[in-house]
Amino acid sequence: MVVTVAAENLVIAVRVSGDIVIARQAGRELAAKLGFTLTDRTMISTAISEIARNITSYAGSGEIRLMVDDREGRQALVVQAEDQGPGIIDIPRALEDGYSTGRGLGLGLPGARRLMDRLVVDSAPGKGTLVEMWKWVPNGA
Repeated sequence: MVVTVAAENLVIAVRVSGDIVIARQAGRELAAKLGFTLTDRTMISTAISEIARNITSYAGSGEIRLMVDDREGRQALVVQAEDQGPGIIDIPRALEDGYSTGRGLGLGLPGARRLMDRLVVDSAPGKGTLVEMWKWVPNGA
């Protein structure tokens, strides 16, 4: 497990299942510092678990980046999951409930999308995958 902090960004290397727990906890802690409710913190950490598990299941390794940044004119807790795995052939299909190219239930990406305010996938076969999702920081935080 490797955790680095650079310019307010937290980067968690994801190689084994234990790294998923570390990424989830880091997201929950950052969300708490930003004033998210317990419900939102749970949704954020669950979404992180889903996309980090996709890294270990399909790509083998990658990283989760956590940051606070502007999205659509508002401050947001931004989560990026990036890997250099096989990529996703059909992104719209991968975002459908129940679709899986592996042994999973096909709920990871669609579930994460429901839990967060936005989710964007950039991927191509043989080029790896970047999933970016965010939840807007509560007003007054």
